Amino acid sequence: MRRKRRWSELSPRARTAVVVGAAVEITVTAIALRDLMHRPATQVRGPKVLWYLGAFVQPVGGPLYLVVGRRR
Repeated sequence: MRRKRRWSELSPRARTAVVVGAAVEITVTAIALRDLMHRPATQVRGPKVLWYLGAFVQPVGGPLYLVVGRRR
């Protein structure tokens, strides 16, 4: 069984990748939630409450809402 690596054991490049990935994930989730709050229910595919919950399923929830959950 592999042991989990500690933050201090990661290379500087790996640390940067983790921080950038987390920042992108938080940003996309925030954009999706803001759009969902301001978009009328008639312009959302499915119940808004499920999309709110789904937005927190990382890393796919926010992008999935932005691509599939909105009506044009």
